[in-house]
Amino acid sequence: MVAQLTTFAFHGVEARPVTVQVQASGGANGFTIVGLPDKAVSEARERVAAALTAIGLGLPPKRIVVNLAPADLPKEGSHFDLAIALGVMMEIGAAPRDAAEGCAVLGELGLDGSIAAVAGALPAAVAANAMGLSLVCPAACGPEAAWAGGEAEIVAPKSLIQLINHLKGVQVLTPPAPDAVEIPKPFADLKDVKGQESAKRALEAAAAGGHNLLMIGPPGAGKSMLAARLPGILPPLTPEEMLEISMVQSMAGLLEGGRLTRARPFRAPHHSASMAAMVGGGLRARPGEASLAHHGVLFLDELPEFSAQVLDSLRQPLETGDVVIARANFHVRYPARFQLIAAMNPCRCGYGKASGRACGTGPNCEAKYQSRVSGPMLDRLDITVELAPVTPADLAAPANGESSAAVGARIAKARAAQLERSKEFGGPALNAALPDSVLERIAAPDAEGSALLTRAAESLGFSARAYHRILRVARTLADLEGQDGVRRRHIAEAVSYRRRDGAGMSAGADARAAAGSSLHGV
Repeated sequence: MVAQLTTFAFHGVEARPVTVQVQASGGANGFTIVGLPDKAVSEARERVAAALTAIGLGLPPKRIVVNLAPADLPKEGSHFDLAIALGVMMEIGAAPRDAAEGCAVLGELGLDGSIAAVAGALPAAVAANAMGLSLVCPAACGPEAAWAGGEAEIVAPKSLIQLINHLKGVQVLTPPAPDAVEIPKPFADLKDVKGQESAKRALEAAAAGGHNLLMIGPPGAGKSMLAARLPGILPPLTPEEMLEISMVQSMAGLLEGGRLTRARPFRAPHHSASMAAMVGGGLRARPGEASLAHHGVLFLDELPEFSAQVLDSLRQPLETGDVVIARANFHVRYPARFQLIAAMNPCRCGYGKASGRACGTGPNCEAKYQSRVSGPMLDRLDITVELAPVTPADLAAPANGESSAAVGARIAKARAAQLERSKEFGGPALNAALPDSVLERIAAPDAEGSALLTRAAESLGFSARAYHRILRVARTLADLEGQDGVRRRHIAEAVSYRRRDGAGMSAGADARAAAGSSLHGV
């Protein structure tokens, strides 16, 4: 006969069922694993043999064949060990034939028979629950798997002998309980930032609508300070968002102790990050920083210092909200609906022409430095704000700005209005993620605002994408005020945040000049 068990192969955050078939037959002694295994799976035969020896069992003098079906699905990782070992024990009579009936199994074996933690316990538990199966997983992954909920039983042994005793009824393992939700650490308060009122306003608008933001300013202007305070003004995660984020973090092995958190992710990779580190990939196609920032913030400091290839790899996720990693024989998809916050100096020397300082790197320093970021990438940034140097008077003044709590309350109210309104058009979404067809219905400006937008688009050369993104930002500004319609003042402010295609740092000033007449008297 052939022993059969169920386990999973992971493709992105999707757990696909895999049938493990084990047969022990006569012939030359051997232990073969087939079914497109990678090297980690092929090495399972050595770990399984050693683990069985550690608990007093030896492989029989037979030909053992392990088939991982479907055979055309690539199998990666060490989590197949436990299923293979249990199948071998069922085949040689060391475990009951019905030991794995109605359950899925995953875990990595140590040479001493211990069961080590593996990545992907939460997606596996969700998939097992959907299939009506119980789950056998390592004890270290038990609290994580328990978050899947449902009525499926979870068995979390520490060792192979403990699992065998449980299956034989000699020992009863207590089902693991989900760990407590991690309390987010307090974030720095926005009121501690002195000066930069226009930048604070832009940060609030970006947070309210989920817009991408670029801050340009000299060193010490407060760009990183503002970005670090963004998580403190964002609303906590909903249960659905928390589950999606936790699935990605589980695949990356970042759920320590199975603890989930309601704080939105804030990822700040160094500018030396590779493309695989940013969007995912590598030998086993793990999630990158873009996916780890799902439903949160991806902060890129010193934007032009990132390689052009890495920055341009973010263009597709910014539009679609997911990352597709293509391989010759399969594709992996990870969610990546993140908010991009970027910061940069105006030029290589750090200060730019507007500062009045002499630039030591030549007259074209500013243009050359900013040209490192491609125009299509800049076109996907909804808001661009320029930060002036903080004056000594600002530094000497007491910190009396609005607190993160006060700003966060306005943002939460604006987001709630957006989510409620978008339900009529197919599902909850922030303004930054609305389809263009929906946007034209809910963000149509009044006659004066429409005329201003048309003039600005013609004079400043905005692309079609920029045109729609101005409408998105204007709709968010109206939501912050609690307004039902988009007015001319909202369009004027949104235009002032746009960067003219191919322009340097003065583009924001040009946009403000074009919209300036509409700002008076409103």
